[in-house]
Amino acid sequence: MLKKLYGRWMHAWEEALTTRDENRVVRPVEWGFDWLDDFIDAAGLRAVVERAGRDPEIAEAAMIAVNEAVVRNSEAFFGYERPEDFRLEERAPQLFPTNVRPETLRRDAHLKRMMAEEKLKKAQFLRFTSPVRTPYPENDLVNARWYPAPDHRAPGTGHRAPQVGTKQRRAMIVMPQWNADAFSHNVLCSLFNRFGISALRLSKPFHDIRRPAEIERSDYAVSANIGRTIAAGRQAVVDVRCCLDWLESQGYEEFGILGTSLGSCYAFIASAHDARLRVNAFNHASMAFGDVVWTGQSTRHIRTAFVQAEMTTELLYRLFSAISPVSYMERFAELSKRVLVIHAKYDLTFLPEYSEQVLESFTKHGVDFVSRVLPCGHYTTGEFPYKFIDGWYLGSFVYSAFKNLQPGPRTTEDGAEAARAEMVER
Repeated sequence: MLKKLYGRWMHAWEEALTTRDENRVVRPVEWGFDWLDDFIDAAGLRAVVERAGRDPEIAEAAMIAVNEAVVRNSEAFFGYERPEDFRLEERAPQLFPTNVRPETLRRDAHLKRMMAEEKLKKAQFLRFTSPVRTPYPENDLVNARWYPAPDHRAPGTGHRAPQVGTKQRRAMIVMPQWNADAFSHNVLCSLFNRFGISALRLSKPFHDIRRPAEIERSDYAVSANIGRTIAAGRQAVVDVRCCLDWLESQGYEEFGILGTSLGSCYAFIASAHDARLRVNAFNHASMAFGDVVWTGQSTRHIRTAFVQAEMTTELLYRLFSAISPVSYMERFAELSKRVLVIHAKYDLTFLPEYSEQVLESFTKHGVDFVSRVLPCGHYTTGEFPYKFIDGWYLGSFVYSAFKNLQPGPRTTEDGAEAARAEMVER
């Protein structure tokens, strides 16, 4: 009885949190082939796409063909040329909110006042030009807040712990949830610093400082424009791999990634294509991108567009297969990794059955993973006390995973090439 009451209460709370933002926009379905032009030409699919014209059935078949080609040639699709313009930039951090709730606007105004009065401490941000280009220059300038692990004294002693400059230098890449503001997950980066682990908090495509001025939310990352949504996933994966290149140039040798919600999808695909990411924490995970879009509370406005276009969940599964973890499960399982999967029992955005499919697939493929279940939902993960439980799971796993990590192949000279070589050998 109490269990049922708790479940109803949790679902009601989750529903309230997912419906409080009133600036979600229902946008019409668009195929978005133009966002994938370079790959379409390289894959020899230009004639197929040109036949699509205004015929929905032909366009549907063409987009499915593009997705299938991506999965077959994913090494090329998620491949890249290393950027030449890595640089650290110092500036006062800004919030870049995606909602118009009064408390959020007050916080944003307070930070802007502090910045104007020069009372806000500046932070370091890694900037470089993404190898994947879009029509938006602001989106193509990658942004990652840098949290280098400082020298610190070992607990309970007066001696300085030899973390920085040791033989194995460790770093995490952190990717927050869809529509995260620029402060989301920063506390996790600070937590990793306490363990002697540096962190790059990566702004996903179309998020915070990368968000085009024409939109209030990070709608272009996930929308009813299919090609653009796939292109955003491609750019996110490539940006992660570029961050690894920069970290290697700074002398780091062991790497991990933490992704939450949409960030976990991007993190999984990046890890499946880069052997350097050996510590993996997936905070809310699902097998298929289309399943989440169709059933999730936070994507109901996108589903509305697909329903209006008379599309189905089965079709969405195929139209988004290029950015679905299920498409790269075998590739992921072939690499040596330590994995944490966290899912929420009362999740209305990443339904629990989809997260359980991830666990079943990991078991089937022999992946070295740990599973943790939160007694809350997707949005309530960020509420007291669940955010502290989640933080404990993430922090303790990352600390122990790095501590017990077996030596792997060195990739200091050219990380991307070495990673690809290991994958070919396997």
